[in-house]
Amino acid sequence: MGSLEMDGLEIEGGIPLHGDIYVSGAKNAALPLLATGLMCDGTLTLTHVPDLADTRLMIELLAHHGLDIGFQDGRVSMSGPATNMDAPYDLVSKMRASILVLGPLLARYGEARVSLPGGCAIGTRPVDLHIRAMQKLGATVELADGYIQARAPKGLTGNKIVFPFVSVGATENAMMAAACASGTSQIVNAAREPEIIDLADCLNAMGARITGQGTDTLTIEGVASLSTATHRVVADRVEAGTFIMAAAMTGGSLTVRDIIPHHLDVLFDVMRQTGVGIDIGDNFVTVSANGRYQAQNVETQPYPGFPTDLQAQFTAMMCLAEGVSQISETIFENRFMHVPELVRMGADISVDGRTAIIRGKDALLPAPVMATDLRASVSLVLAGLATTGTTSVSRIYHLDRGYAGLETKLGACGARLRRIHQS
Repeated sequence: MGSLEMDGLEIEGGIPLHGDIYVSGAKNAALPLLATGLMCDGTLTLTHVPDLADTRLMIELLAHHGLDIGFQDGRVSMSGPATNMDAPYDLVSKMRASILVLGPLLARYGEARVSLPGGCAIGTRPVDLHIRAMQKLGATVELADGYIQARAPKGLTGNKIVFPFVSVGATENAMMAAACASGTSQIVNAAREPEIIDLADCLNAMGARITGQGTDTLTIEGVASLSTATHRVVADRVEAGTFIMAAAMTGGSLTVRDIIPHHLDVLFDVMRQTGVGIDIGDNFVTVSANGRYQAQNVETQPYPGFPTDLQAQFTAMMCLAEGVSQISETIFENRFMHVPELVRMGADISVDGRTAIIRGKDALLPAPVMATDLRASVSLVLAGLATTGTTSVSRIYHLDRGYAGLETKLGACGARLRRIHQS
């Protein structure tokens, strides 16, 4: 990361956003899709891949595993075979999603050695579900020296995997591993996110036999190998939701394009209840706001509920709402780290355990604030855009992990923000 860790963003706020803004491919879909490159006997080509710190890190990890991989203009092509089964700490520690190489390596090569992951500091997010899924498919797994060491010298065998709670990452790892296991697997209490459906669609294009994606039970008939395919990464619903709230908070009118609207049904419902205008097209939504909007309560839930990845942004939005709102975070136990920073800007928020109570105000005040994790950092940018005066957000390397070309996209809609290199 180097000096980028110290980059900041200076925002001259109080300007309504207007125009059209285009949504990138989803980070949360691209990372597991990249990992499937390890399983391809031919060449896997992905298009609409967002250019982010996290996708570049995953590409670096796959190159470390020995894949021949190229990335240009949103297009990644990968071919193998992998020659190195180790995912080392210095790469994995920067990004939790690195654990997604576990299933593919194990399924195709019968072994994997993956460092325990790092990433955002938003709670414990244990890897035991990933490990249990691999064991269910017949792998022997041990933890030693900070590494997950997994082996299945005779290959994986299909089985029934029942998750005690919904986990997107564990569902993805289990799906990829089961795709090349011998026999049939069933994943019960599977995640239902659009990114899971996207992964299943890509694996099926490569020759896998997966059904039930989008429901809580996946059935996977294992195949001997996966072959050449091309797949377009699904639109980033979290980025889209972020822009939708930016339009509302600045009192602007914004058309958010290249989206799959039904992925955001729950957000649209909440936005309409606040009084913000939502006009939905085939692959776009136009958001219009004038005057103050009303406070609303939300509770984060696995898909199709309100996304935890939009909670920080909605918290920022509610700081300027009329009335009192209550936001409950049920997914991660440490996901209100943006609250003290919003309070620095004059927000009235009190947190009790996993619930935040927000008393809306007419205005926030510009202040220097610091980003603590990916979605928290963008919530501070939204607050800055909606606040008259100059707000500086430091340590925005978190932003670069999840938002491609944020300054350029918002700048084209009238926002005034510039990156500053802080020493």
